[in-house]
Amino acid sequence: MLNQRSFQNLISPKFLSLVILAILGLLYAPLLLHWLDGWLHKNISTEHEYFSHGIIGLPFAAYIAWLKRKIWQRLPDHQHPFGAVLLLIGGIFYLSGVSEWVNLSFPAILAGLCLWFKGIPGLKLQKFSLLLVFLATPTLLPYLIAPYTFPLQSFIAGTAGFILNQFGMTVTVDEINIYVGGRIVEVAPYCAGLKMLFTTLYVGLMLLYWTGKLSSRRKTISFLLIAMLISISGNIIRNTLLTYFHGTGNEGAFHWLHDSWGGDMFSAVMLMLLIPVLNNIDNFFSESVEIQQKQVSG
Repeated sequence: MLNQRSFQNLISPKFLSLVILAILGLLYAPLLLHWLDGWLHKNISTEHEYFSHGIIGLPFAAYIAWLKRKIWQRLPDHQHPFGAVLLLIGGIFYLSGVSEWVNLSFPAILAGLCLWFKGIPGLKLQKFSLLLVFLATPTLLPYLIAPYTFPLQSFIAGTAGFILNQFGMTVTVDEINIYVGGRIVEVAPYCAGLKMLFTTLYVGLMLLYWTGKLSSRRKTISFLLIAMLISISGNIIRNTLLTYFHGTGNEGAFHWLHDSWGGDMFSAVMLMLLIPVLNNIDNFFSESVEIQQKQVSG
C-alpha cells in the first residue's frame, strides 16, 4: 500500500499538471489537427480560413507559456470562483457538438484552468498566450462583419480602377464591380482583405511582444495603425493585379495570385514589411522626443 508521503508525491503539482495536459491533449488534439489540416489544405469554410494565422500563433502561445513555467510554479495556489464558471461553460460548449461552441470551449477551458489553479495572477501571467489562442480560434466573426465591408470594397475597387486607368487601360468602376476588357471583376466581401488584415494585426502583436515593445501603448497603437495601412495598401495592389490579369485574359496568372501559392507569397511579402517598420519605431519616437525638447528649449 502507498504510504501518505508516497500519495502526496503522486498528486504533486507537477504530476497534476501532466495529467491535465494529457487530458487536454486527448480532448483537443483532434480539434487542433482539424484546424491545422483545414488551414494548410484550405478544405474548411472560408470563415475558418481567416484564422490560419493560428498555424504560427498557437505554437508561439505554447512557447510563451513554457518560458513562464517556473514563474507559474512559484505563484501561490488560489482558486478563483470564476475559473469554475469558465470550466463549466467550456465543458458545456465542448459537449454541445456545435462546431463554433466547441471551438470556443478551447480558450474558455484554458482561461478557466489559469483562474482555478492560480487565480488572477495566473491569468495575468498567461494573458498574452491566451489572447493568441483566442484570436486564432475560428469563429463566425468574418461572416458577421462581411455585410459591413461594402465601403471598403468600393474604395478598393475605385482605387484599383484609378491605378489601371493611369496605365492606359479602359476601366469602368460601378460600386464594387470593375469592368475591363469586356470582363468584370467583383471585389467581393471576402476579397476586401479582411483575412490579410486579421493576419497582419495578429503577426504585428506577436512581433510587438517578441521585441518588448508591447508595453508601450504609443508604439503599439502606432505600429498597428501602420500595419493596417500596409495591409489595405497591399490588398489594393493585389486586386489591381487580379483585375489586370483577368481583363487581359491571363487566367493562369489570375488563378496563381487568387487561388494558388502566389497569394500566400504575396501575403508573406506584406508581412515581411512589418519588420523594418517595427525596427524604425524606436527611431521615430526618439526623433519626436528630440523635436519636442528643441521646441521647449527654443
